[in-house]
Amino acid sequence: MTDGPFGWLSTRERERVAAGLRRSLRPREAGDALVDLASNDYLGLARHPKVAEAAADAVRTWGTGATGSRLVTGTTRAHADLEDALADFVGCEAALLFSSGYLANLGAVTALADAGTLLVSDEHNHASIVDACRLSRARVEIAPHSDPDALATLLDASREESRAVVVTDAVFSVDGDTGLAATLPVAREAGAGSIVDEAHSFGVCGPGGRGLTAALGRAADPDVVQTMTLSKSLGGQGGAVLGSRAVVDHLVDAARSFIFDTGLAPASAAAAHAALDLLRTDPTLPERARARAADLAALARSAGLTASTPSAAVVSVVLPSPDVAVAAQALCRTRRVDVGCFRPPSVPDGVSRLRLTARADLTDTDLTRVGDALVAVAELAGRA
Repeated sequence: MTDGPFGWLSTRERERVAAGLRRSLRPREAGDALVDLASNDYLGLARHPKVAEAAADAVRTWGTGATGSRLVTGTTRAHADLEDALADFVGCEAALLFSSGYLANLGAVTALADAGTLLVSDEHNHASIVDACRLSRARVEIAPHSDPDALATLLDASREESRAVVVTDAVFSVDGDTGLAATLPVAREAGAGSIVDEAHSFGVCGPGGRGLTAALGRAADPDVVQTMTLSKSLGGQGGAVLGSRAVVDHLVDAARSFIFDTGLAPASAAAAHAALDLLRTDPTLPERARARAADLAALARSAGLTASTPSAAVVSVVLPSPDVAVAAQALCRTRRVDVGCFRPPSVPDGVSRLRLTARADLTDTDLTRVGDALVAVAELAGRA
């Protein structure tokens, strides 16, 4: 394509190739024997027989899709039961399912903030939060990463808005770190509400995997709203917003990504419910995932690489350039280890890295293979 209204795409593609930032899709094959450190299946439940059977039963009962928006035909008993179970497990009044965690963040932020709101968003927040802030029509301030003093300054500055809301990841998706324990008190002191994305902490952190907001004793507080995904620790697909009954009732009336979207497939709701039941039954799952994350960080450091200290199941391994990161990911695959590769513009700090995600079901044999792969990565990085 060289001309016409989209002719500029060819130039943009060449620029991405030159910068080592061209993306491509790589279909997974069934039965691939790689050690999986790239997915977000933190508890290893995505292929659990009880989870798969729950999804299959729901397909036989409800069909393959929700058939409409949640306010028309897209709410089934499977949806309502999971919403009740999530709220009960986390310890808040109500929950509302969305078709993805991305849409849950869009719905929560845009429905709870408007032109009369100041939104303060951590600079390392997930893209779904960034996009939600942009769509909200609120004035948005970007807070330096996990800096409570800077957050307090932004909230305390004179402003015309009548309301303020702080939006933050509980565990940040790139480095796996957290600053929630300092963020929530600052927001409350300033009279601001908090929207906390528990996507990477639910199932891994907090009492029995209830998340960091619950660990801080704030899950039931009316000034706190939580968002989450069903696609990580619960091994399925979908998202949810959890909070007071007033918040959930408002989202049903005002969240456009809920009102105008086809509902989550009943099979996904049933699968997540079965995974939640397994988490309730085995509270050691979160501990095992966190322990394996610590093992991965130790293996990276012993190989001579720079690795983050995980707060949950995510370990970040810093590499010198996008090209080296891509080559390191490919090298790991030759060693039968699948890892994530994060490069600009996906990373807010502009630093390329491998992203290793731990699973509760990783074995010692798996870790041995991972250790060998990371030694090879360190040799590659050293030659760069």
